[in-house]
Amino acid sequence: MSLYFLTVAGVIFRSELAILVGTFTLYLFARGKISIPRVIIPAGLTGAVIGLLATVTIDSFFWQSFPLWPEWTAFYYNTIQGHSADWGVSPWHFYFINALPRLMMNPLTYLLCITAALLPAATRSRSLDLLIPLLSFVALFSILPHKEWRFIIYIMPGLTAVAATGASWIWTRRSKSIEYAVLSLTLVAFVLLSFMASTALLAVSSLNYPGGEAITYLHNNVNSSHWDHPHVFFDNLACQTGVTRFLENHEGPQTIVDVLEAQEQLSKRRWTYDKTEDPEVLLDPMFWSKFHYVLAENPAKIIGKWGTVHVVYGFGGVKLLKPGEQSGSPVEPLDDMSGRKDQNDGWTDKVAKMWRGAEEQVRYRVFRGWWIEVRMEPKIRILENQSLLA
Repeated sequence: MSLYFLTVAGVIFRSELAILVGTFTLYLFARGKISIPRVIIPAGLTGAVIGLLATVTIDSFFWQSFPLWPEWTAFYYNTIQGHSADWGVSPWHFYFINALPRLMMNPLTYLLCITAALLPAATRSRSLDLLIPLLSFVALFSILPHKEWRFIIYIMPGLTAVAATGASWIWTRRSKSIEYAVLSLTLVAFVLLSFMASTALLAVSSLNYPGGEAITYLHNNVNSSHWDHPHVFFDNLACQTGVTRFLENHEGPQTIVDVLEAQEQLSKRRWTYDKTEDPEVLLDPMFWSKFHYVLAENPAKIIGKWGTVHVVYGFGGVKLLKPGEQSGSPVEPLDDMSGRKDQNDGWTDKVAKMWRGAEEQVRYRVFRGWWIEVRMEPKIRILENQSLLA
């Protein structure tokens, strides 16, 4: 049944799951637990048919192109044509040395618990049944030059299950010896520490979406009443960091897709959005003259006379501060035309100010001057067309 589900998921959602299906299928076949005619062929064909019927019909409708299989299109472009390397190249060991330790967070997960699951004969076999296919999947995926942790996230439930087996083995023996008792207390302590670290990283991760923060700020805090039908342009970074269709504000009736809407409904829409990427079009001054607002990383690339309405800051890294070392990266409005310095702050501004407030309260009182600085940098500027205001 797991092969059925994985096949369907690979066809519809993520093409890289095909490699995970392959490693599990080969391993189970080599162990004699499944056969080709009774399991492999039925699971492959049935999963593929169900997945293709679902994705081709639905995605072709929404994209208005038939037939369309999005995962095959992405797989062909990135893997077969080799364009994945255009997004960056990492060494072959990136997943094992970098991604997996960060994903598991708690170092005892792989240093102690998985090892504890492999040592006893009672848990070794079932642990290997998970570890071998999962790690083989990571090894095969390491061949591709472009690497991101999201490509191997699927192995985390299996690794967690194996680690939980090892943790259970240690915990149930905590009363048998001082060694097991110490290890059990260490496990509890590290679970609490990893929870605290995950909570802190959750807050930091929320600072990675300045694009989403910018479009929300534009709708809620920027006075656009002097424009009857505002046109907004999003640059590449804004689209990569949170700008989505879900955050658009049409202030009028709308259905699921634009192509189904009647003209009278479209005419009620107040906002119009654009994310053109054609470099030749972006060099045309007439292209920019129609926009009232632009969400841009670099205002110098925007042609025309523009003024900064608001600056959205985003995560710029962390830095360990020593006693006596001053923190930097203050979050202050840059060329804020609205003149509002402290009100209507966005989420990134509030988190940054809270972090600075915490620094003032506990850095020297608790940590004797040591501190982890969350650096903030200007990411997205909301620009307003000054030529149209004249």
